[in-house]
Amino acid sequence: MTIHVVGPGESVDSIAARYGVSPQRLAADNALPADMALAEGQTLVVRFPRDIHAVTAGETLTSIAADYGTTVRQLWRNNWELGGNEALKEGQLLVISYFGERIGEGIFNGYAYPFINPALLSEQLPYLSAMAPFTYGITAKGSLLPLHDEAMLEAAQARGTRPVMHLSTLTESGQFDTDRATFILTDFQAQSQLTAEVLQMVLRKDFAGLDVDFEYLPGQLAEAYAAFLARLRHLLAAQGRFLWAALAPKTNSRQRGLLYEGHDYAAVAAAVDGVLLMTYEWGYTYGPPMAVAPMPNVRAVLDYAVTEIPAEKIFLGVPNYGYDWPLPFVQGETRAQSISNQRAIDLAIQYGAAIQYDETAQSPFFHYTDAGGTAHEVWFEDARSINAKLQLIAEYGFRGAGFWNLMRPFSQIWLVLDSLYDIK
Repeated sequence: MTIHVVGPGESVDSIAARYGVSPQRLAADNALPADMALAEGQTLVVRFPRDIHAVTAGETLTSIAADYGTTVRQLWRNNWELGGNEALKEGQLLVISYFGERIGEGIFNGYAYPFINPALLSEQLPYLSAMAPFTYGITAKGSLLPLHDEAMLEAAQARGTRPVMHLSTLTESGQFDTDRATFILTDFQAQSQLTAEVLQMVLRKDFAGLDVDFEYLPGQLAEAYAAFLARLRHLLAAQGRFLWAALAPKTNSRQRGLLYEGHDYAAVAAAVDGVLLMTYEWGYTYGPPMAVAPMPNVRAVLDYAVTEIPAEKIFLGVPNYGYDWPLPFVQGETRAQSISNQRAIDLAIQYGAAIQYDETAQSPFFHYTDAGGTAHEVWFEDARSINAKLQLIAEYGFRGAGFWNLMRPFSQIWLVLDSLYDIK
């Protein structure tokens, strides 16, 4: 894999010729628009096929995988244009393998709402070990809020991705609720009812495990939260299921703030099988323009985390989104719009903006002025920033990564992931 940064005057054809690859495959892999428009500073992931197979009449992905000693999932990952589907055409060229050695292996999880576009979900699932429908919340009485995730679970099963139940304190209005968390963590009878319902749901829908995300917990609940997780783990382990938990991005044990105080890294890690570090959202809707996950900030969290948590239990949180800020930024007034990485590139193309790269933050950004004369600053993720983050998994010896979230298309994330790691 090579990550190419588009220079002035370059085209898909000229870039493909430079690397000796097919321009059609280069365009398909990077989900380029029909007119092949590029922005200066945009990244393209270039992969170099080693073995290519021409489909003949009657062949299927299953038969081709068997002939080459590979898997259908790997064929999907090698051929982005398949979109996670099995339809083939006679004469179609499939990549069986690429040049290049991977740097490791890992477990990779992604989160998605039930209203995700089915085609988008299908093309991403082959790159994931697990997929968590977001989310089973909790009612005011301590019962599970229902989630209509049947279509997601069926799609995951068809593509060999294990579904994971996601439990949070989200209410009917879609907000994390401290009071509901307090109720569950301090009322033993309510907790017993909830844990029984969770276990029943895990078994009924055959989830591989449970992922718990209780946010905005006051410090006095830290011990009770760890005890709740330990109780869940005991119940799940008896059924051969695992337990994960999400952790706020702390840099020390005494970090103040409602987001951080209820998450005791060492206690939570001891109570579960794996943790997701939510290493993103430094750049956010109401904050000043900056990278969503600046590398110095991410590393500060990781350096602290490994002093409290075994590295092999840690999943790195990776963002799949960016923000567009209108300028000038006014604290308390300016509101950034959350956008996809692909939308960011489209904006750069539309307004003729050159994408720049902040070497410290390890993140791309650009400025543009809209039709109404308002200036904007955009920060997002590209192949370079994703590569920098995913390299951390091997560097620190982590278990894998969790992607927040799968709702927006960006093929480069998955091309980089598959180029770097064997997906367990």
